Amino acid sequence: MREKILGIIIILVVLFGGIMGTLYFTNDKDVLIPSSKKNVTISESDSIHEAVDKIYDAVVLITSYQNGQAVSSGSGFVYKKDSKYAYVMTNYHVVEDASEVKITNTAEEEASATYLGGDSYADIAVLKIDADAALEVAELGDSTASRIGDTVFTVGTPLASEYMGTVTKGIISGETRTIEVNDGNTSYMMEAIQTDASINPGNSGGPLVNINGEVIGVNSMKLASNEVEGMGFAIPIEVAMASIDKLENGEEIERPVLGVSMYDVSNTIMLYRNNLRLDDDITSGVVVAEVENGSAADNAGIERNDVITKMNGETVKNSSHLKFMLYKHEVGETIKLTINRDGKTIEKEVKLTKSM
Repeated sequence: MREKILGIIIILVVLFGGIMGTLYFTNDKDVLIPSSKKNVTISESDSIHEAVDKIYDAVVLITSYQNGQAVSSGSGFVYKKDSKYAYVMTNYHVVEDASEVKITNTAEEEASATYLGGDSYADIAVLKIDADAALEVAELGDSTASRIGDTVFTVGTPLASEYMGTVTKGIISGETRTIEVNDGNTSYMMEAIQTDASINPGNSGGPLVNINGEVIGVNSMKLASNEVEGMGFAIPIEVAMASIDKLENGEEIERPVLGVSMYDVSNTIMLYRNNLRLDDDITSGVVVAEVENGSAADNAGIERNDVITKMNGETVKNSSHLKFMLYKHEVGETIKLTINRDGKTIEKEVKLTKSM
């Protein structure tokens, strides 16, 4: 009996000790209990708000009107300002054929804008507004200093005015992409910066900005494909600024022409219809269909059915590629074309002229 009582006492003491120990340790603040959750530290270095602040108030909403009706909208940014006026850059296709243009700044103040000039090929246009309507001036950067993987962001008005001031972030996905642009019945190639930052209708004309808050490109939906998501394109700021003085003064941008009509060597249907012959071993280039009298090509002795295969030693892929290479030159410069004529390779020097 005594042994039974002693056993019960021992059990009670052990239970009491266990309970008191548990209470002690659970109330001791120095005891660390492992957690199944990961601790994530977020610091200010993870934010781009300082870079956004530099550009945000320089961005404006642009609305184009025809006969008093709003027909399109896009984005733009103030790149220069003096005591009287501020100058806004946007895409040409945003303000094309507009009879009236207005801007709205981030303070929701509306102002009339004067169209100064534009370049449909580069898809750049310049507007002038009263200086008071410009809240900030964007700082321009150097797109050639950017690298694949660099952080970039956009500020603009995607889709509708209620989304004005939307910021989207991404990286540079491609430094210099040569992409083909289809514009109505014509096509040509342009060099562009590729990014995965979201660019939607309404972002056109807005800035592509680096981590320092500097504009390195001008976004353009014209360069994008509807079938592809996550691929946005921007015109390098150096290309946009190349003819800015002429655009500000309303001067026409002159680009050289050869003075020929042509078909890609791959366009077998049109070659057959126009009775143009092509050797089977020619896989790239353009076939001359007609030569304009008095043109640069005519003066150089280029003839119908000549196949232009190279320009200055670089292979010509197609007519869009030929224009791309041609537009890198100025009116008055001389280029060398490699031509296949009746199975023989010849070279012609062409002094470039402007459109007649």
